[in-house]
Amino acid sequence: MMKKIAVLLVLSAVVCLSSCTLEDDGPNFHFAPLQITAAQLPDTFRLSETYRINFTYLRPDNCTFYDYPDVRKPQGANIREVVAIGIVRTDMDACEDLMEENEAAFDFAIIYNEPYTFRFYQGEDNAGEPQYLEVTVPVN
Repeated sequence: MMKKIAVLLVLSAVVCLSSCTLEDDGPNFHFAPLQITAAQLPDTFRLSETYRINFTYLRPDNCTFYDYPDVRKPQGANIREVVAIGIVRTDMDACEDLMEENEAAFDFAIIYNEPYTFRFYQGEDNAGEPQYLEVTVPVN
């Protein structure tokens, strides 16, 4: 019995001492906004209802993957900015252009009586200013 314990201790020590070290080269991805090309909203909202908001985003290449919709309230109670967030892998050898349209959605609860304005991110202009597709939906 004592021999078995000694062998196990020696094996454990060998494994611990000879284990390889993992070098951290940093993250192999970063987050990036994706262009939203279209959005589908109802003509009107009803107070206290929840709606599924569908949108179409552009996947630029095979190194970029959709992650989630970032819906923010930047100013005023009824304004929402929507950005499709993508993950861009930086550990791939070559990225091939796709320019592929895909669909995503999020649920949105109506809690105010006044119209909601949605601003869907469409990219930046030549001056680096963000451009938005704006849609205003009244609440009945």
